[in-house]
Amino acid sequence: MKKLEMQRRFQKAKPFLGVVFLQFGFAGMDVLSKAALNHGMSNYVLVVYRHAVATAVIAPFAVILDKPVIDQNLYFLGMKYTTATFAAAMTNILPAITFVMACILRLEKVKIKSIRSQAKVIGTIATVAGAMVMTVMKGPILELFWTKATGAHQAQSGGVSLAHSVKGALMITVGCFSWASFMILQAITLKTYPAELSLTAWICLLGTLEGTAVALVMERGNASVWSLHWDTKLMAAFYNGIMCSGLAYYIQGVIMKDRGPVFVTAFSPLCMVIVAIMGSFILGEQLYLGGVIGATIILVGLYLVVWGKSKDHKSSTSTLDEPIPQESKQISDPDSNHQVVTINPSSHPVEPK
Repeated sequence: MKKLEMQRRFQKAKPFLGVVFLQFGFAGMDVLSKAALNHGMSNYVLVVYRHAVATAVIAPFAVILDKPVIDQNLYFLGMKYTTATFAAAMTNILPAITFVMACILRLEKVKIKSIRSQAKVIGTIATVAGAMVMTVMKGPILELFWTKATGAHQAQSGGVSLAHSVKGALMITVGCFSWASFMILQAITLKTYPAELSLTAWICLLGTLEGTAVALVMERGNASVWSLHWDTKLMAAFYNGIMCSGLAYYIQGVIMKDRGPVFVTAFSPLCMVIVAIMGSFILGEQLYLGGVIGATIILVGLYLVVWGKSKDHKSSTSTLDEPIPQESKQISDPDSNHQVVTINPSSHPVEPK
């Protein structure tokens, strides 16, 4: 009994463990990508190498066992103008965009009089509000002992200007809209094409082709951007490809089939918290009071969305598990002398004479 109970709890926890694992992976992508971009790597070339590595890793598994380009280019370009923490914070509008699009396409049910639907709506609005607070409101710098040295350098270099913040925010917002569209499309596709590995391989292959076309146009005449050495650029390309394209597309597809696209994107704010901590340690990025306030609002909104989604899942599960009542009925056909009798299977069997 204990073993069965442990298995049942693990099955319930699997979607949550999966999305948390994804956010840790995306956090590492933000930090590594920002370090590579700081060393002069082209964001267009990074997208190409990311999908190429993902295709090489996933395609063999798809053959044996059984993405999108615009959003990533805009996301990395917006990150160039800002910081890794800022970029991760802005992606918190992704659950809101996905939620609205899912409602329009009827992938998400909303009943205004229902408490769980109200929680999802309020939580979605809170995530957007928190992201806006992090974008506009900076406030005083939070002095942390491990960021003092780099903080002085950032202050001398001028840090991130408001103009760059707004420009980067607009690019990341458009990228989030493109990413939300991809999530919705993946959820719809998986209903008729349930082979997650094969779909992931196709996504990565097409992403490589599309990304190459964009990079050749945007980086024409600059062949040096394609060169890779044993440095942060190579690490970022391999990490992004294996972790954030190959594994991420597959894992989110598996979770999406059970919980839907809104559940997968609802955990995006967790990535911002991880990036803020990792960015301050590894990249020496400074934390502002406005960012902490915005993060708090975002986390409250995340809790409301997850609570509402969990109630929806429990409700749908309990509805499916309810036994269908069967009663003994006598159906007569007015045009026939015969009668069809339906016997309740729960009744006692008749003993043969």
